[in-house]
Amino acid sequence: MNSGIMKALLLVIGLIGLGTLGTYFYSNQHASTDNASTDTTKIESTAKEEAPAEVPKTATLRLPEKTNNIWKMKAFELPDTKGDLRTLSDWKGKVIMLNFWASWCAPCQFEIPRFVRYQNTYSDKGLQIVGVGLDDANKLKNVERSLEMNYPTMVIAQAEAGPLLEKFGNDQQIVPYTVVINKEGTIVYIHRGGLEDEDFNEFIAPLL
Repeated sequence: MNSGIMKALLLVIGLIGLGTLGTYFYSNQHASTDNASTDTTKIESTAKEEAPAEVPKTATLRLPEKTNNIWKMKAFELPDTKGDLRTLSDWKGKVIMLNFWASWCAPCQFEIPRFVRYQNTYSDKGLQIVGVGLDDANKLKNVERSLEMNYPTMVIAQAEAGPLLEKFGNDQQIVPYTVVINKEGTIVYIHRGGLEDEDFNEFIAPLL
């Protein structure tokens, strides 16, 4: 066979072989990518299925004084930010939202504008929000002014607040912490952390 023809034949065979090899690598690369995608989807799906349920915000009503009625508990008296002594019986017969908060607590300040709105909207239906500030009175006053708070805040030093917090089931001293008392004086709902509109609509609005 002519040497020129032999070289041309070998060149054609080589090109065919490279094309086949290229097709092999392309197919395997895409198969690997598709499998990886499928595996990722399975992992994400499993993670969603195994995610723990949200921790409930409500607390149990196992209170130290063995009663859920505020008028059967030992009364407490504190000064408000104006210096006047206040007690919960000042608002007897109303639905009371007793909200423990502090000036250094960002979630507290985040929920306060909602509380201002609730007080404006529902005061004529018997709602009374009462703050208990675990803080210096002047710092609480600054927040009252800046957020235009329209409900009273009683004042107690953070270092002295432990027994009062425990009285309402808050032995972990969480703020914000809201205790809801119905018109008959029964504690019907306790909320740990920031209280949202859906919480208010579900647990508090029906009491009004």
